[in-house]
Amino acid sequence: MDQQQGGTPVGGPAGTPSGSPSRTPSGAAPGAVRLGEAELGVPPGERATLVQFSTAFCQPCRATRRILAEVAALVPGVAHVEIDAEERLALVRALGIEKTPTVLVLDAGGAVVRRAAGMPRKADVIGALGAVL
Repeated sequence: MDQQQGGTPVGGPAGTPSGSPSRTPSGAAPGAVRLGEAELGVPPGERATLVQFSTAFCQPCRATRRILAEVAALVPGVAHVEIDAEERLALVRALGIEKTPTVLVLDAGGAVVRRAAGMPRKADVIGALGAVL
């Protein structure tokens, strides 16, 4: 789930990317960035959290929402949180999110342990969670 795939630039089809590479901010090691309730807007999952950055005009975001919701419903203690990238530009820039959908997998402590841009496959999401749980 660490691969970069196609997606919609943040800001919608006419928007511009944030300018940061699609990896952990400032090249920090995975796990160095932590997200909690203040950043997510809701409490994180007990065991893990699937964070999806979306935009209104992003077609793959709809399918990604369905996939992540299904996985979260299958795995106890896992939450799915969707964040509107256009409404949370400061967070998008801080995390180096360039395209939607971008999915972050957080561990129980809120550390970003995996990320992927583009629509993920359900099996890849389950595999990424398996590495966290």
